[in-house]
Amino acid sequence: MELKDADRPRRTRDPDQTRRDLIDAAIAEFSEKGFSGGRVDDIAARTRTTKRMIYYYFGSKERLYAAVLEEMYGGMRDAEQALPLARLPPLLALQRLVETTFDHHAAHPEFVRLVSVENIHEARNVAASPEIITRNAAVIGTLRDLITRGEREGAFRSGLDALNLHMLISSFCFYRVSNRHTLTAIFGRDLLAHDTLAAHRRMIVEAVLRYVAPG
Repeated sequence: MELKDADRPRRTRDPDQTRRDLIDAAIAEFSEKGFSGGRVDDIAARTRTTKRMIYYYFGSKERLYAAVLEEMYGGMRDAEQALPLARLPPLLALQRLVETTFDHHAAHPEFVRLVSVENIHEARNVAASPEIITRNAAVIGTLRDLITRGEREGAFRSGLDALNLHMLISSFCFYRVSNRHTLTAIFGRDLLAHDTLAAHRRMIVEAVLRYVAPG
């Protein structure tokens, strides 16, 4: 006997998985086209859902974009927080932090593109997100603790500033991804080549460790 529509079991969406799918689609859309160029219709098409569903979960395109930025910054901070830095000698702890920062940027060019777009918009969405500000403050606290311990044990020189050290670590990791296409076009070097990647990783580690060294 054929079931009537009213008798058929209803398929329900997993809210967490739906939200996850929408975030992933929005990351792809906004990292490719920026905030202005990204379209809610196209995000819906990537997930085979509807604009109505997106607005149900996020309320607006702006709030969806803010959620994407929170996700991207959170991924970097989660990678840092997973490191057992307090159990490592200061120099080794700093090395692991630099390597993790390098690896995360290299593996997530969409993070670099989204941060670049947000800077074009003068950090409007970042400034409006307490979560992004709080999460990112954590890395400065981590570096302050590491600097204090390194100076106390004689592994680091005195007078280091946590934000400056963070900028030194992040700048090269970010730049080689954000500018890799122009660098390749101008200088003819494939920045994705394994040997180049490994050499750059060693270089930023050495640069940071020399920067903090006593004397």
